[in-house]
Amino acid sequence: MAFGNQSKLEVMRHTTAHVLAQAVKRLYGAGAVKLGIGPVIADGFYYDMALEKPLSPEDLAAIEQVMAAIVRENLPILRKVVSREEALAWFEELGETFKLEIIRDLPEDAELTVYEQGEFADLCRGPHVSSTGEVGAFKLLHTSGAYWRGDAANVMLQRIYGTAFGSVEELEAHLALIEEAKKRDHRKLGKDLDLFMFSEEAPGMPFFLPQGMIIRNELEGFARELQRKRGYEEVRTPLMMNNRVWEQSGHWDHYKDNMYFTQVDDVKFALKPMNCPGHMLIFKNSLHSYRELPIRISEFGQVHRHEMSGALNGMMRVRTFCQDDAHLFVLPEQIGEEIGQVIELIHHVYDVLGFAYTVELSTRPDEKLGSDELWDQAEQALQNVLDQRGIPYQINEGDGAFYGPKIDFHILDSLKRSWQCGTIQLDFQMPDKFDLAYVGEDGRKHRPVVIHRALYGSMERFIGMLTEHFAGAFPLWLAPTQVMILPVSEHQAAYAYQVKQLLTHAGVRAEVDARQEKLGYRLREAQLRKAPYVFVVGDREMQAGEASVRARGAAQGTVCNVEEIATQLAADIRDRKR
Repeated sequence: MAFGNQSKLEVMRHTTAHVLAQAVKRLYGAGAVKLGIGPVIADGFYYDMALEKPLSPEDLAAIEQVMAAIVRENLPILRKVVSREEALAWFEELGETFKLEIIRDLPEDAELTVYEQGEFADLCRGPHVSSTGEVGAFKLLHTSGAYWRGDAANVMLQRIYGTAFGSVEELEAHLALIEEAKKRDHRKLGKDLDLFMFSEEAPGMPFFLPQGMIIRNELEGFARELQRKRGYEEVRTPLMMNNRVWEQSGHWDHYKDNMYFTQVDDVKFALKPMNCPGHMLIFKNSLHSYRELPIRISEFGQVHRHEMSGALNGMMRVRTFCQDDAHLFVLPEQIGEEIGQVIELIHHVYDVLGFAYTVELSTRPDEKLGSDELWDQAEQALQNVLDQRGIPYQINEGDGAFYGPKIDFHILDSLKRSWQCGTIQLDFQMPDKFDLAYVGEDGRKHRPVVIHRALYGSMERFIGMLTEHFAGAFPLWLAPTQVMILPVSEHQAAYAYQVKQLLTHAGVRAEVDARQEKLGYRLREAQLRKAPYVFVVGDREMQAGEASVRARGAAQGTVCNVEEIATQLAADIRDRKR
């Protein structure tokens, strides 16, 4: 069977979703289950369905047994092409109300496909494997609620998540990664390490605690340092602006469902969902010569975007976050060079953090601003930069921003998960929308081109991802507490604080744990706090101006001169060594 653009694994997972739906109908009765949709997703699949019984983990185990029986039956999978009318009659007879809704939304002359396996039939574009016996090793993972078609006004369905692989060994390896991910959950680690918190008084709006702010400030400081050297100027724009700004920018037409609005003195305002319009207004505030370009404006700007409550997920999916945005106002002939410099900047940041990454070129979406000619020009410009630099990339059709195509950078974390973080977007639309201009060499006004870029993306999401990637054991330069100092007894407490003062003066973040607890207990506490270094000081160390230095994960300490180790740690922090 030809699979088109889908991999064999994706096709097999899609078939496994059908086997899941068939098993649920067998187990609970065909008439008691109404099917929604069952797509393939990253690392697996899900199926949305309506049934009265709330499914438990025990129910999932029972469903898996029926699925295994269907696989053993090796049922042939048949593809049938039907008209819209035939499909309506077919699924009317089956009582599949959600499928009927999908069919009725299609054009009258639409040609549809139905896939059959045994007594089961499903409306589906496919493709699928040839028989249920070709389904590999699978596992149902968990359930959640999901509104039909993602609309809170619709009925809530039960979503069953699962995964499938070609072999039992691959499945077991994946399940082991899932278990490890649970241990690394940033929500748990954030609470254990006092990094951030959440409150029902502000759903989807994280609170940064002092330890978490240290990490955030270090990341922001790193970016500021790099940007300063590259000619960026930092700005700050208002959180809220008049609605007419968002109408002018195009956000009103393309983004208003995700925005928050208010009214002040009978004037309607919106909280900014993006920093772009504010930067356009800053550029427009002055008359610019071609000699000034490129102008690079950066901001760590707080934005607000509405998310459904069911979609919120710790730091990963929030309603307000800080975006490390920059906008580069350039001449057309500067596009390639400037984008190349941004690529080098993003590469440097990810290299310091130890991340591998992949690159995608995202092209025009269905809903877009501007002409196809401008989009052709913008897409070709990005493609040329990637090709000229020999950077491998994949095309992600239709995933560009509404105002322009983009290059997305996907970080691969320690659990082999991909996170889209950095982005470079080329924009010919905003300059038109805001009537931006510079005076050219000919004395006439010309349109600049705008390059949008972010290194981290959402600071909240990036810090959540970092927390899970490092399992809370941040590299020395990022660690909130870099050295934990433990006096053996109260007799060395004063010396411990002297060591802290020396480290602090050298630029090392240090804390003293002089509680009246056993040393072994305090050592375990320091390990749980994931400090990169623990200094233990007893009488001998106090008399010699030394400390027993134990690196994170080491079984034994090494006796070091305090001044020398302070100098070494300060250098490692300055160099941002991993």
